Amino acid sequence: MSSFALYRLPLQQQAVLIEQTEGEPLELMACQELNGHQGFVVSPFVANANLPILLIRPDHKTIMSIEDIGEATITIPENQEASGSQAIISHHLSTDNYRHDFALFHSHLVKGDFQKIVLSRCEELPRDNSLKPLQLFCNACRRYPRLFIALVYTPKSGLWLTATPEVLLESDGPKWRTIALAGTMRANGQEEVQWSTKNRNEQQIVAKYIKNCLKQLATDIDEEGPRTVSAANLLHLRTDFTFNLGKSNKVGDLLQALHPTPAVCGLPKQEALQFIVANEHTPRLYYSGFMGPLSLDHTTHLFVSLRCMQITANHYRLYAGGGLLPESNEDQEWMETEAKLDTMRQCLCQ
Repeated sequence: MSSFALYRLPLQQQAVLIEQTEGEPLELMACQELNGHQGFVVSPFVANANLPILLIRPDHKTIMSIEDIGEATITIPENQEASGSQAIISHHLSTDNYRHDFALFHSHLVKGDFQKIVLSRCEELPRDNSLKPLQLFCNACRRYPRLFIALVYTPKSGLWLTATPEVLLESDGPKWRTIALAGTMRANGQEEVQWSTKNRNEQQIVAKYIKNCLKQLATDIDEEGPRTVSAANLLHLRTDFTFNLGKSNKVGDLLQALHPTPAVCGLPKQEALQFIVANEHTPRLYYSGFMGPLSLDHTTHLFVSLRCMQITANHYRLYAGGGLLPESNEDQEWMETEAKLDTMRQCLCQ
């Protein structure tokens, strides 16, 4: 087997295995190049020659129950280090570097260079070789029935596990859907949720951006929200959009406009994107990109790659980020990333 994607859609009882048995996945440099293609997409935060958008060809498709996954014959290479990824140096993962990045990012927000910008970090844990990747996938499925769960391997990307709540783009008929998901707090069983001004403003920024993107390419746009939704141990604010793409159905063009959304990047988009790439300590690689089946059996389910980890020969690298506004507080933002990292940490529990 060259590459594979094992995934389970939210609230489903079965998983789907997509296998490419010969050659390597198609490598693309821009979302627009996805027009007219089908397969399982694995996109980085920013595509380049070392980190391309990957399209796994569906040579074989298998549907199985979660209980049967342990018996599946999926060959995962012993060395899962990605050929195209930059190595992450352990000292990049320190608290001091997060504090440095926060101060730098926040200073540009206060100066008015950005409306919002997202700062991410990575936590590296030693790998437990008694925990097989398929077991981690099953752990995630059991713990998080409402999330999109995927275990993906290609020689270029390496091995990644994702448990994400954020739809980027999906359709199982003529209507298309996307969401604006921003604002975060821990779920503590509270009956009434009081959202801070910062969280409401952050969500409004993301929703406005998505609606403006849709106006360029879609018709019959319907907006509903925001409302509070739960995702694993967290609560978020969510606005839902449904729309038509028309006869041209150029999904790649819309993805080019949407990705990366302010939920993982910032505004103004290009300026925030360039600033993140130039200044963030930890390379994001395929974290905060997107993945999922594209035009398979006339359906598309693409999700933003949040709450994910890269599995290497010796380590788990867990990623999380948070949206910063001028009123953001460093300690609160750090605690938000800690809460988000817990989603993947829980998958490592036997």
